[in-house]
Amino acid sequence: MPAPLDLVPLLLEGAVITIEVMAASAALALIISFIAGLSRLSKWAWVRWATNVYVEVFRGSSLLVQMFWFFYVPPILFEVNSMPPFLAALLAIGLNYGAYGSEIVRSSILSVPKGQTEASVALNFTPFQRLRLVILPQAFMMMLPSFGNLLIELLKSTSLVSLITLADLTFQANVLNNTTWRTAEIFTLLLVMYFAIAYPMLLLVRWYERRATAGRWR
Repeated sequence: MPAPLDLVPLLLEGAVITIEVMAASAALALIISFIAGLSRLSKWAWVRWATNVYVEVFRGSSLLVQMFWFFYVPPILFEVNSMPPFLAALLAIGLNYGAYGSEIVRSSILSVPKGQTEASVALNFTPFQRLRLVILPQAFMMMLPSFGNLLIELLKSTSLVSLITLADLTFQANVLNNTTWRTAEIFTLLLVMYFAIAYPMLLLVRWYERRATAGRWR
């Protein structure tokens, strides 16, 4: 039985927050993915070491704990006002998924045949030109499917922000459930709305992947 329409407006308010958190966190995670991924291939040992510490810490600990840390700990350590929930969620999710994304970037770059690099060296390309014109365009094709999966996982992780008082989709569903007790209707609608957000993104990633690789194997 479809969820009554009177439940939809409040859930849509939460959906807007969910999409905002997802978009901001995904942008931050993408930037960090490339910075950390390239840093892990740096010729300087201290850069590789520092990046590996960041990656292992954020991949090896709970996202929920990281979110609580950003929300509760800085005011205690630095004697400042509490961090806004949106900013705490942005930092936790962006840094966490940036750590996972860095491995996608690193492994994709390493998957580019060495002959491509050797050919660009023979053409007297600078290191930056080799990276921008030869290596990254090929590596990016390999990154797309994994980044698409990571984006969907990131969207699902935004449900945790309700635990730091951010009024996202899950938070609004809990509020409705506590006041109306229409549990089956509310959480069925919640599932549908998360899917409605995720599926178009998945289709977009697949479309872009097909477009970016069109004619590559011809």
